Amino acid sequence: MNFTSTRGQTPPTDIDTALVAGLAPDGGLYVPGRIPALALDGPCDTLADTAHAVLAPFFEDSRLAGELAAMCNRAYAFPAPLRPLASDGNHLLELFHGPTAAFKDYAARFLAESLSRLREDADPPTTILVATSGDTGAAVAAAFHQRPGFRVLILYPDGRVSPRQAHGLGCWGDNVQACRVAGSFDDCQRLVKQALSDSGLRRRVALGSANSISLGRLLPQAAYYAHAALAFRATHGERLNFIVPTGNLGNACAAILARRMGLPIGKVRLATNANDTLPRFFAGADYAARPTRATLANAMDVGAPSNFERLRHWHESDEALRAAISATAIDDATIRDVIHEAPSRHGIVPCPHTATGLRVLETLRAEGDTRPWAVVATAHPAKFETIVEPLVGHAVDIPRALADSLARPASARAMPAAYATLVEALD
Repeated sequence: MNFTSTRGQTPPTDIDTALVAGLAPDGGLYVPGRIPALALDGPCDTLADTAHAVLAPFFEDSRLAGELAAMCNRAYAFPAPLRPLASDGNHLLELFHGPTAAFKDYAARFLAESLSRLREDADPPTTILVATSGDTGAAVAAAFHQRPGFRVLILYPDGRVSPRQAHGLGCWGDNVQACRVAGSFDDCQRLVKQALSDSGLRRRVALGSANSISLGRLLPQAAYYAHAALAFRATHGERLNFIVPTGNLGNACAAILARRMGLPIGKVRLATNANDTLPRFFAGADYAARPTRATLANAMDVGAPSNFERLRHWHESDEALRAAISATAIDDATIRDVIHEAPSRHGIVPCPHTATGLRVLETLRAEGDTRPWAVVATAHPAKFETIVEPLVGHAVDIPRALADSLARPASARAMPAAYATLVEALD
């Protein structure tokens, strides 16, 4: 299978080349030349088995094809349970059981497995350059920590991640360096894209990307949607609909990809925070990136979502895109209300990002929607204890992996949002 750029100025290439490059040479995002149809009669035994079935068509011509099953077993070694909520007919897809307690652990680990196996002994060390609004950087750091031949450089917006998120970014050491950038996530993302598109820099430094702009992040995330939807259909005989909290749109694009492959997924609704670039577009306005605003759901503080290019590429017009997806913005006051009420209303303690999805669910039910919906729980609430614990009135238990990272010392280098400074660090 060939892979092309969303901007159409790059010749089609194979998946191995696209994985290593991260970003297409024309600045676009790699997408499959065709989306394969996947017919599965029922759920696979494990999440890893489902991942193998979903990913195999994309890797049929890859050097990794024979190793794909082993890669999936390593990357999907922890569950993604679909749990019923206390509120009738509602479900939660828990994606926070990995080593950094966020959904990005699955794809980050798969990408690390892929790039490690594609690497030749004679290749120069590769720097994985990643921008993060809170969770991506820690997942990538954990996945690449102490992997021979790789260095990780994390850019995150100083003061705009939770204290525990910041600790999780800077606690690795060895081959991982965190930089706290004086700016927003969009500034961090701009710097990463500029570096990946700088041919002169890439002649001097071997660069790779682990943001959701990477094909190696997009494809693996389709697996847990497929697994949950197949299991739900087997039990209930109907399609499952998903509410996806989103910032840079990578996780949402994976849900759309799984649906386009023929998996039994119904509607996909997007929940954003007060950064309402997407809700404005889906309500009918022209697409226009907006300055980022800091919110309680900080991992979604994105004003210019990169993966919007992929959504547009997959739909023949903006009208067709608006007909396929909808988005709702949730402000901080509402996030607080949802977190406060969630233990009694839904039987869970949510993180601020999951809370945006719960509010969309509550609105749908109030409007009379009776279809089965699952809210995607993107991170563990313990990562946001300063926000969550005062609202629910008690301490939130810390997962073992997160406790282990908090026990290590952490540090991060201060950095201006200046490209010259990034180049200096990379050189």
